[in-house]
Amino acid sequence: MTEPELPRHAVLACFDGSEGSMSAVRWAANEARARGKPLIVVQSFEWAMPLVGPGATSTSAYGEDTVREFAADQLADVEQEARRLAPEITVHTTMPDGRPEDTVPKLAEELDPVLVVLGASGRGAVARVLLGSTAAELARTLRHPLVVVRGEPPPEGAPVVVGVDGAGTSERALEFAVDFAERHGVGVRAVHAWSDWPLDVFATAPPGQVGLDHVDNTTQELARKRVEALRGRHAGTPVDWEPVTEPAAGALLDRAEGAALVVVGSHGRGALGRALLGSVSHAVLYHAPCPVAVLRETHDAHEEDTS
Repeated sequence: MTEPELPRHAVLACFDGSEGSMSAVRWAANEARARGKPLIVVQSFEWAMPLVGPGATSTSAYGEDTVREFAADQLADVEQEARRLAPEITVHTTMPDGRPEDTVPKLAEELDPVLVVLGASGRGAVARVLLGSTAAELARTLRHPLVVVRGEPPPEGAPVVVGVDGAGTSERALEFAVDFAERHGVGVRAVHAWSDWPLDVFATAPPGQVGLDHVDNTTQELARKRVEALRGRHAGTPVDWEPVTEPAAGALLDRAEGAALVVVGSHGRGALGRALLGSVSHAVLYHAPCPVAVLRETHDAHEEDTS
């Protein structure tokens, strides 16, 4: 039987049988409803996979057909739950063979989703541990926005926190954060930390004056201008500008408490920008108590649909 064609520009949620991934599907269903987009739930099927639990060995002990049928039943239940949560949207499911690190990027390239969503942990009877390998790999490779869901639902009106530096990658993160906040009727906290220095700003200093004060002032001004530009385009969404004199990862993690979402860019322009944003996004991805969105800088001409 041939699977029905999957829609493009949907929200793509990764499910693996765990409660963490079920939370991700719920989050994705609500976000798909907010965006007016279809939802696709993907459960990658590996043969044979290690099982989790005392005395467990491998799914091969149960027979491939048995495990595949169990996974398909799980996926059907997930589809039903997503439809219950967001009856206004269409929900699709797919179960490709392979590792999620391979199947999810392939689906993303084919379907160009507006968002890819997965859970912060993925211990399940027919699943891999998502945060350890899959989330880290997808954060490094996906050109699409990636959200890793964790923690309890935020309080009503919780803000979106976004890291802003003087490099181009943070502009994409800032656009995503303000767009998300506008859609959900909340505000934005745009945080600029002293360690967010793109290498390019050193070229703007007068001869003999490449000092830390110049770098800090230049990057802060670049970041502030980006925030001001967004304020002009999204006048109905409060955007608070917060320059701080502390390392970026710590500043973002402190403000992640009680946030609806933390947004970080990954791989800025210039060697220094890449190193700083890489370490910051990694720290926030692994340690934030709330959902985290990671946006990689893209260098191709293709622009995905972010509505």
